[in-house]
Amino acid sequence: MPIDAAKAVAAEPRSAEITWDHKDIQLYHLGLGAGTPATDPDELRYTLESRLHVLPSFATVAGAGMGVVGGLSAPGIDVNLAHVLHGGQTVELHRPIPVKGSATSTSRVAAVYDKGKAAILVLRTEVADADGPLWTSDAQIFVRGEGGFGGDRGPSTRLEAPTGEPDRTVDRPVREDQALLYRLSGDWNPLHADPEFAKLAGFDRPILHGLCSYGMTLKAVVDTLLDGDVSRVRSYATRFTGVVFPGETLRIRMWRSEGRIQVTVTAVERDEAPVLADTIVEHA
Repeated sequence: MPIDAAKAVAAEPRSAEITWDHKDIQLYHLGLGAGTPATDPDELRYTLESRLHVLPSFATVAGAGMGVVGGLSAPGIDVNLAHVLHGGQTVELHRPIPVKGSATSTSRVAAVYDKGKAAILVLRTEVADADGPLWTSDAQIFVRGEGGFGGDRGPSTRLEAPTGEPDRTVDRPVREDQALLYRLSGDWNPLHADPEFAKLAGFDRPILHGLCSYGMTLKAVVDTLLDGDVSRVRSYATRFTGVVFPGETLRIRMWRSEGRIQVTVTAVERDEAPVLADTIVEHA
């Protein structure tokens, strides 16, 4: 079998040293569309080094996302990358991410689930610096054609649909060049830049990175319902349900309850096609 679940989960974790500074943070924020209007004090927190704070979803690109890359080459994992999709993402913050850091990133295959026609790999990355744990990140990777091995189906991530009118709805435009800028944070997949490659993958043009939509959504939540305070975010989880094309508009709906915000994201120009679902921001 291309996936040996027991071998993958039992494999020794892989560790690597990662570093980042204000330039990495600013580039990531700009890749999410931050900086418009350029002189807005609220936007300067994302773009000006003297006022900089770090959006917690930066955890997905710190160290160029090597935890996911390493997980897909772990012992027991031998899959066709053309059959791999990013199914979901969770980041748990142990404390605010500093603007400049040096840390140890430890990654492993935390679980392998059998969904019948597909397998789901849970690739866990734990990052700590000299002061202790910083964040834990779980990427749920969907591998088509690799299920049916008799393993555990795993937990359901489906949430009940929110009821009533959302507490806030905002639209966030995706620039035509946004994928080209976002990929400079480390995801060089040509699917997001090369029209010919995108056509081979079944798309009429390049698509936006799912993790870019993920970051844009968290920024919208922080800016509208968390008073612009990134340190209030405790965890952020989503399930990727559809693609976004550069030039489209994300419609982000938010429902607030005690200590958490439930979110849905759709693509306005395609009859509000789903983009993110089962999305929760837990906060202080």
